Amino acid sequence: MATEKLVLLHSNDMHGDFLAEAKDDYHEGGVPLLSGFIKQVRNEEKNVLYAIAGDMFRGSVIDSEYRGFSTIELMNFLAPDIVTLGNHEVDYGLAHLLFLERCAKFPIVNANMYIKTNHTRLFNPYKILDVNGLKVMFIGIITEEVLASTRSEEIIGSFIDVWEAARQIGVIVDNYKTTKVDLTVLLTHIGFDKDQELAKLLDPNWGIDLIIGGHTHTLLEEPCVVNDVPIVQVGVGTDQIGRFDINIDTDEHKMIDYQWKCIPITSKYCQSDPVLEEVLRNYKNRTDRKYSKIVTNFKRTLTHPSRYQETELGNLFADLLQVDSSFEVMLFASGSIRLKEMGPIVQFQELKECVPYNAPVYMLEVTGAQFRKMMKFMLRDEALAEGAHSEFYQVSKGMKMVYDQKTHEFEEFSLNGEEITDERMLKIAIQDYHFKNFTEFFDVPVEEVLANKKARMVITDDFSIFEELLSSMNNVDSQVEGRIVIKRC
Repeated sequence: MATEKLVLLHSNDMHGDFLAEAKDDYHEGGVPLLSGFIKQVRNEEKNVLYAIAGDMFRGSVIDSEYRGFSTIELMNFLAPDIVTLGNHEVDYGLAHLLFLERCAKFPIVNANMYIKTNHTRLFNPYKILDVNGLKVMFIGIITEEVLASTRSEEIIGSFIDVWEAARQIGVIVDNYKTTKVDLTVLLTHIGFDKDQELAKLLDPNWGIDLIIGGHTHTLLEEPCVVNDVPIVQVGVGTDQIGRFDINIDTDEHKMIDYQWKCIPITSKYCQSDPVLEEVLRNYKNRTDRKYSKIVTNFKRTLTHPSRYQETELGNLFADLLQVDSSFEVMLFASGSIRLKEMGPIVQFQELKECVPYNAPVYMLEVTGAQFRKMMKFMLRDEALAEGAHSEFYQVSKGMKMVYDQKTHEFEEFSLNGEEITDERMLKIAIQDYHFKNFTEFFDVPVEEVLANKKARMVITDDFSIFEELLSSMNNVDSQVEGRIVIKRC
């Protein structure tokens, strides 16, 4: 039996985490250290591949200032062998993404984004990479959030259901796996829970060996094996990288065994790549000149430790949008807050990294019964389960919800101390992404809500509100006040 070893490195959800973070006596993360580690492995091992499972974009002013072009340039120097799309790759628009793809010096695979009129795929569905005679097939699968993000572009569609995704994988394997492939990898961006669902649906005859995933920022200590398929994901950012050491039977063209580990990227173990340091320094110097101005100061560091609970930063941003507004409750998406803490000195750059989306805000009128149903859906069991990845909202001052997870009922559901009755009409506000996906995110048909009153855009750019108001404030503070209380089972 002839065997060969393959080292498969992988990242996911890097989100513009380009800069190393200083610790007590070392540095952690950042693309120069990450590149240094990858180059070290390439020098030590014969057969090495590096894959990225989506969401290279967003999270950094270096990314947003250059609308992803800076990220593509940095990734070109990082030199992945294969990449699949994440939902944030379409944040700057599909046309811009197709332009950025032309700038990439690495292949991008996606099997299930297509043009509706003729079912033409937008990207290559798969790529077979030849590593010194070893043939490795990668198939890219995207999250359903891409369809939501591009819903305004009616010509674009996607297979969003895992059943349909599994069927599509079978079609690709049957039609395109015409050469002897030694290893077949699904490079997905659908979330850890959906990866497990997908693995259950895979026909063993298709020969899928691994699933490398992203989207839910799940940091695993060991692979999760479902239907004999190992599933891995390595959290978020560039502080760590996944590593497979795989032994392959080159006569039978199959994986014999593997070892996997999640490796920290720190200056203790990695030499920084001087080329990437220089490229990154040039971008940072340019953005620093523009973004280093001080916007305000906080009384203390304010935090956003989890997107599935009331937080200090969540209350701050929800309240800022309600200042002098015509609506009663602001529902500010927790996922729009991209930093876990901010302050006490707040520079423009930090503010931009914390709330990067520049979103319009729409006002709608809902009945108390509709609003109660919306919030129950937000607090449903599967949405609050460990490892879940769903929409959650911070609420503005005056709103109070006490939810009993055991009975699935509100013990209190009030605004400014007054219980919200089913008949009451409420003016609420949400960002445009959530307005466009209202039915999916709130489980209330948007047509029912629009029958109450036509929606109206009341803010064209939420970030400009944050910048303007915070610039006029000092010693800012925000507390967790019990606006959202979840009584766990």
